[in-house]
Amino acid sequence: MADATVDTVASVPVAVIGAGPAGLMLAHLLGRAGVETIVIDTRSRREIETTQRAGILEADAARDLIETGVCDRILREGHEHEGVELRFGGRPHRIDFKELVGQSVWLYPQTDVFIDLADARDRDGGTVHFGVKDTEVLDITTDAPRVRYTAPDGSRHEIRARYVVGADGSRSMCRDLVPEDRRVRYGKEYPFAWFGIMAEAPMSAPELVYAHSEHGFALISQRTETVQRMYFQCDPDESVDAWQDDRVWETLQARVAGQDGFRLKEGPILEKTVLRFRSFVQEPMRWGSMALAGDAAHTVPPTGARGLNLALHDVKVLATVLLRALGSAGEAALDDYQPRALQRVWRAQNFSYWMTQLLHTAPGGAQFDLRRQLGELDNVVGTRAGRTYLAEQYTGWPAGSLG
Repeated sequence: MADATVDTVASVPVAVIGAGPAGLMLAHLLGRAGVETIVIDTRSRREIETTQRAGILEADAARDLIETGVCDRILREGHEHEGVELRFGGRPHRIDFKELVGQSVWLYPQTDVFIDLADARDRDGGTVHFGVKDTEVLDITTDAPRVRYTAPDGSRHEIRARYVVGADGSRSMCRDLVPEDRRVRYGKEYPFAWFGIMAEAPMSAPELVYAHSEHGFALISQRTETVQRMYFQCDPDESVDAWQDDRVWETLQARVAGQDGFRLKEGPILEKTVLRFRSFVQEPMRWGSMALAGDAAHTVPPTGARGLNLALHDVKVLATVLLRALGSAGEAALDDYQPRALQRVWRAQNFSYWMTQLLHTAPGGAQFDLRRQLGELDNVVGTRAGRTYLAEQYTGWPAGSLG
């Protein structure tokens, strides 16, 4: 019988807060094993679909989407990248992932990952509610946690579950449910941001280009044959209104200019944004009957393309642990989640920080700092050990490479 304060009550083994790629992938993996979930999100499906995010998938993440039956669209519309280019000192230097570590990455936007997962949930009869509000998570220190929310039509609902997963992003409400005196938050703020554009233009390069220059950092990425994503380092308080298209292109061209005559292919700019970023980890990633996954537990600077991949790895581990916990192993199985997830999280934090400090120009930095960066970059590209290190980190430590 429904509680007097709610209109309906539903019972499932796992309730998931957050319908981004992490939450939907977890629901998909559990659903394949016969475990029912309910996923809720404050955002509309349209809002998530149109929010531009990261675009690089590790080979293992791409393989998981295909082999678990989400979708094989990545093979038709994605672009396999077997390396990246580092530009510095006016010259290009390619890091060949395939040759160095036998791996590659896939250029496939996070919005498409979300669409594939949301469509898969619809196809498989999964329950996902978008556009909810007034979400409450109750009794997480018991074996009968509850989630309450208001649907878009104003009706009030309750989910009774054995476990709750907080996959509700970098502004997570769930992470705050861990008592303040029992949690530790690690973080680093950066003194710069990225000015990002989406431009209607041909590809300027077949793979990502990371450019270091005395003018600051730039990243040349791709989306499709006719739409490209590019970024340049800027002040965190920069206003997009102060940047006309000509000024944007002039800035980007200056940061990739080199002795080889490389120039970006220009076109109309469709979108401009300023992307602030930071490093963040909260421990523990599990409290009582609740576990945190993805950006709810950790965020990284976008320089190393780790954010989405970390989220997908979290839920891959968490799905295995939850299945054991719901089976004969009981709640003790959840003890395995945090150490397995955090090993990769802290590796990714280190790599993302390393890439960020390697390529960005610190505000007010001295010529010594610039020359030191060039020396470090020369060490990376000039030795096989340096190139291999970058390739191993960027492709994401394939399955079996971590303990």
